Amino acid sequence: MTKPSDRLFAQPTFAKRAEAGVFWLLRAATYFVLLCAAVIFLDIGVKGGAVIFQTKAPFINTTFLTESPETLNVFELNGAKRQMGDRDFRVFKAEHADEMKDVRVETYVYSAGGIFPNIVGTVLLVVGSMTIALVLGVISAIYLSEYATDGPFIRFLRLAIVNLAGVPSIVYGLFGFGLFVIGLNMGVSLLAGWLTLAFMVLPIIITASEEALRAVPKGYREGSLALGATKLQTIFTNVLPYALPGILTSSVLSIARVAGETAPIMFTAAFVVRDEMPWQVKHAIDFVFQGVMALPYHIYVVASKIPQNDYTRDVQYGTAFVFLFTVAAIAATSVVLRVRLRKKYKW
Repeated sequence: MTKPSDRLFAQPTFAKRAEAGVFWLLRAATYFVLLCAAVIFLDIGVKGGAVIFQTKAPFINTTFLTESPETLNVFELNGAKRQMGDRDFRVFKAEHADEMKDVRVETYVYSAGGIFPNIVGTVLLVVGSMTIALVLGVISAIYLSEYATDGPFIRFLRLAIVNLAGVPSIVYGLFGFGLFVIGLNMGVSLLAGWLTLAFMVLPIIITASEEALRAVPKGYREGSLALGATKLQTIFTNVLPYALPGILTSSVLSIARVAGETAPIMFTAAFVVRDEMPWQVKHAIDFVFQGVMALPYHIYVVASKIPQNDYTRDVQYGTAFVFLFTVAAIAATSVVLRVRLRKKYKW
């Protein structure tokens, strides 16, 4: 026989039903987001992989990965349809001048060659801006965590930093264009792009680094100070090493944002086409005062600024595939470093 108390606990209350409904709603929303992301990545992986990988040796499209973008020329000669990049087409046209007189040639910009300068430019932008952001961010976090006295000004400073993390990237692009490109006369250059991107991710790195520093137990500081070390020595020997895994976690998130942003670099650092590679400069100092090509800006141009056709479609998917792989490779480096530091510094 069922007791009245058993029936009371067996039937779910309205609050429990509502909680279960919210739980399933949150689960469904999470799975929906993951499903959308999986479909997008799968689409890029399949169609982009078909551009990068080949069935014949060397099984990788080395032309796409090692050459610069150029115009594709499509024409029909002696009953055969031919496709040539601009450089090869000029040579072919000079050698077959008589045959090419009445041949109709269709041209498609940025649909031949490769994206090697874009890969180099993206890596340079990520490495340079993250170096600047980490140095400035960690110094600011050390000040806020270890030296600053809590008060209205410091609380206002922390609130301002948190709010800056939500500013749209286009605003940072206009800020960098006004301050670095025009105000400080840097021009469209690597240096202007580095500083703009660094300022964009600085709030994230400062906030995460400060939390990582605070998570280090106070006993580590007190033990070092009791042995006669200065506060600065304590920070560098007993606090910062243990906070590095947390700091690197924020850097992984920032790398993805820096690499994927188009708006800030289109105002400060990116060119659509550049004939020379970044290291082809007359003086070493010119390296930081030159613009570069970048993968996200290239995707933006081939996807929205030129007529769409089957040739540009392959470039779009191939570039997106390489872009995702490049960002994942850079982020994986930080993840591996973070895991090794966590194993080394435990408390």
